[in-house]
Amino acid sequence: MTAKRTAILLAVVFVAYAGLLGWRGVLLIGTGDPVAIVLGIAVLVIPLLGAYLVWRELQFGRQTEVLARELEASGGLPVDDLPRRPSGRIDRAAADEAFGRYQAEAEAAPDDWRVWFRLSTAYDAAGDRKRARQSMRTAIAQHAQSS
Repeated sequence: MTAKRTAILLAVVFVAYAGLLGWRGVLLIGTGDPVAIVLGIAVLVIPLLGAYLVWRELQFGRQTEVLARELEASGGLPVDDLPRRPSGRIDRAAADEAFGRYQAEAEAAPDDWRVWFRLSTAYDAAGDRKRARQSMRTAIAQHAQSS
């Protein structure tokens, strides 16, 4: 199953879960008991917060996909040719070596979304997901400004 299908499936499961949880919140509010009303309101906030977070992640994925397609069309998508361990994970030393090249590109052209996209993939290959997402957000923001 592809990552996109998995994300959609999980979003559908979340919507069903949020609906059931929301219904329980409404039932609690309907009791008229002050404690149950407060608990019901709290139960209604959880699906709303979850829905916002799911929407935000789906938007991030969609925007990343748009950038990847555009970069692929222009021939600038980084090639996944790093050596892998028997487990399928990328060799850390090779990823760190490739990372230096992408970091130098980003430092040389900090206003180009393409170098930030490539830097994000290098961070991801090196196992630093937090910085990979930050770099991808930078790429998305710069792409939006350039469009």
